[in-house]
Amino acid sequence: MTVHQHSFHKLTPDFVMDAVESQGFHCDCRNLSLNSYENRVYQVGIEDAKPLIAKFYRSGRWSSQQIIEEHQFSLELAEHELPVVAPWQNPAGESLFRHHGLKFALYPQQGGHAPEFDNLDNLLILGRMLGRMHRIGAVKPFRYRPTLDSLSFGHESVALIRENFIPAEYRESYTALTDQLLEKIEQGLAAAGQIRYIRVHGDCHSGNILWRDHAPHFVDFDDSRMAPAVQDLWMMLSGERSRKISQLDALLEGYNEFFDFDPAELRLIEVLRTLRMLHYSAWLARRWDDPAFPIAFPWFNSVRYWGEQILELREQMAALDEPPLELL
Repeated sequence: MTVHQHSFHKLTPDFVMDAVESQGFHCDCRNLSLNSYENRVYQVGIEDAKPLIAKFYRSGRWSSQQIIEEHQFSLELAEHELPVVAPWQNPAGESLFRHHGLKFALYPQQGGHAPEFDNLDNLLILGRMLGRMHRIGAVKPFRYRPTLDSLSFGHESVALIRENFIPAEYRESYTALTDQLLEKIEQGLAAAGQIRYIRVHGDCHSGNILWRDHAPHFVDFDDSRMAPAVQDLWMMLSGERSRKISQLDALLEGYNEFFDFDPAELRLIEVLRTLRMLHYSAWLARRWDDPAFPIAFPWFNSVRYWGEQILELREQMAALDEPPLELL
């Protein structure tokens, strides 16, 4: 276990409240741990005010420059009146702080519930919000945050699993299968042509969108990076092909009101889904020495898990061979 993975052991209730109070707030001793594994997140009660959300960053993952750049992006979106939950800034304009070696940020509490992606009216609204977001995201690139690419999400993820995690009885099957998947990923990227990479949220699943007052509020830009616009759209699609096309049509009807979507990016949906699958297993593997992970994901790294993973990847191989979705 590395020093980086030990860092969260400091996060006692007293430590969390001391960190928040170091920025001039007065805690009322209410402290609730929220569901988060990559970082650690707490709802902290504040005297005579609404609670704050304190987010403590995993040491060694993002540099200070990368975190600040993420903050600046969400603050830029908020300045354009987009419904994002941006970090709190102190009077000096700072949003990233340190307390005894741990980096942290503070956010206003935002209520809401997960959006209903089955509701086409909701998808129309989400499309409009994402179109506005991407119009701003395309103005300039990130300087410090990474790009979603096949090397980091695909090849490096597969190499880690092959070298350290795949059971011997599945190594040959996993190696042959992932070789084919990586080849198809590269072919899919090439077939899409000249891809426009912009600043995106990067992780637009339902847990990172809070629906309130008939509108979405985007939270947790921790995975924000340079990527094709479709990265923020494809996770909202589900079900049979006809259903996905209807959902996509609703999303893009709203999206294109504010920013032009390149239909060539539809070729990337299954490519990006495959990269996410490969990256997710590698993410669990990289964090397996964090004591929170075996508790939260007890099924990972078992023989049964890898058998099921190979079946899912074979299904994804078939999905990569299907023609891309087409607009109505």
